[in-house]
Parts: sequence; C-alpha cells; structure tokens
Amino acid sequence: MVPKLPIGCRRFSMLLTPSVIWKAIINAMVISLTHQLLVISSLLYFPFLRKDLGAWSPWGYFRCLQQQIDQLLYAEISDRRTQYDPGLTDILTLLLSARDEDGKGMNDQQLHDELITLLLAGHETTATAISWALYWVHKHPEVAEKLLKELDTLGDAPEAMSIFKLPYLTAVCNESLRICPVAILTVPREVKEPVELMDYSLEPGTRIYGCIYLTHHRKDLYPEPNKFKPERFLERQYTPYEFFAFGGGSRRCIGEALALFEMKLVLATILYNYQLALADNQSVKPKRRGVTIAPAGGVKMVLNQRRLCGIKN
Repeated sequence: MVPKLPIGCRRFSMLLTPSVIWKAIINAMVISLTHQLLVISSLLYFPFLRKDLGAWSPWGYFRCLQQQIDQLLYAEISDRRTQYDPGLTDILTLLLSARDEDGKGMNDQQLHDELITLLLAGHETTATAISWALYWVHKHPEVAEKLLKELDTLGDAPEAMSIFKLPYLTAVCNESLRICPVAILTVPREVKEPVELMDYSLEPGTRIYGCIYLTHHRKDLYPEPNKFKPERFLERQYTPYEFFAFGGGSRRCIGEALALFEMKLVLATILYNYQLALADNQSVKPKRRGVTIAPAGGVKMVLNQRRLCGIKN
C-alpha cells in the first residue's frame, strides 16, 4: 500500500529537468553538477546576495560553481572539436556543425554561451511549465481522462515521437502555457528608427516588451480566457502574434522545441504510469518568481495508484 503523502510537483520537476538538459546538450548525465545548477539558478533571483565576500558567501559560492560548470563545458567543447562525431545527435554536436552565411562556425565562447543559456534558462522554466500542466490536468479530471484515452491508442509501450505528435496532448500543453505562461513578458526589442505604433510615437532607443500574459487572456482571441479549455487549440490555429508562450519573431526562445518535447513526455509518462490527485481542491494561485510565474506552493499532489504499463525511453 503506497502512503498518500503529498508530493511537491514543482520540486520534483526542478530535480528532473536539469538531468534531461545535461543529457540533451552534451549527451551525458552530469549528476554531480545538477545540484550546482539549481543553486546557481536560485541565486540569480536574489540581487541582494550578489556580493562576493569570499568563498563562504553566497555569491562567492556562486562564482565557484560557475567556474566548475564553465570548465566542464569548455573541456567538452575541446574534446568534441578534437574527436568530432557527426553521428551524435545532442545539441552541442548540432551547434558544432552549424555555419553562418559566410560558412563560419561558432567559436568556443559562442558555443559555451549557447549551452549556458539552455542550462540556466531552460530547467526552471520547463519545470514550472510541467507543474502548471499537472495542476490543470488534475484540476479537470475530464481532461486527464481524454489524455489517457489518447495515450491508450498508442498501445502499452508507445514510442517517444508518437507521444510528441498526439494532438490532444499538444493542445493541453499549449492551453496550460496560455492560461499560465511561464514568463510574463517577451525579451525586449529596441526601436532603431522613429516609428508610430497606434497612438504612440516611439523614438530610437525605446525598449518595447510584448506582454504574453495579457495577450493570452484577451477575450477577443480566447473566449472565456480564465477557463482551461484545451479544445480551443484543436478548433483553430493561432498565429505567432496571438500565442507566443516562448516569445515571438526570430528571437524566440532557443529551447522551445526541447521544452515542449520534455513537457509532453513527462506529462504523458506520469499519466500513463500513475494515478495522481491534487492534495486539496484549493485553486493554486500564480506567484512571481524572478521573471517567471510559478504556482504558489508548488502544486501538492498525492499518489493514488500505479498503472501496470510503461513508456519506452
């Protein structure tokens, strides 16, 4: 008999996503640095801790951890350049093979910066997105039931790519990202020349942010915007100016595809293997955490029963 102890979904997701990202970017599980990555990410949200008072201070510790991760990444980049294997399909291999319009590849600094962006920006945002999706699915049992029926059409041990392509699962993930986008705003755009936008005159140097949250809650785009309705993404195709959970334009999030892939597989794997329920029926409120909107309290759930089936890796 499994005891029904509350499980913190966000805490679970925060432990899971760094391991997935390490595996995806350099095809290795760097367990020893997973905790360090969590610490670094947390410290970035508290400006008052950014004072280096030596190795024992929070920021001094941050700098030490940063050096460890930098050393690992630069060593991996050097090894890959020396022993390049085009057969590998991790992100570092893809970046090493990338060329610009002049045929030039990335230098070590550029490769390092791209990987760091995925590591630091990818794990907490994806963990938050997974937590919100688990909350909304179990807040609406009919949604979980539809998802399970869709998963059951794939057989007892579905392949990952088959899961990724499921239309209702995609709609559920999109609706979760719509109603509770992980980020409130897009990255800023800077005006390069005078422009008139509606009733505003924008001068060069002005920074403009797209508000993801407000756009995703416009009644003319999303009728009953405060209701969780995955079907809306099956009934129409939204433009990148109407739904942009990962930002818009050519400067959208570099980790969008990886985040969606991970989000779908984690959600499907949990639903396929376990029967969960919210620890209580209280509505979870969004809470700002740095630049993200996380579920206050982390979404507490209880494990009711295991399902006798599984998903292939």
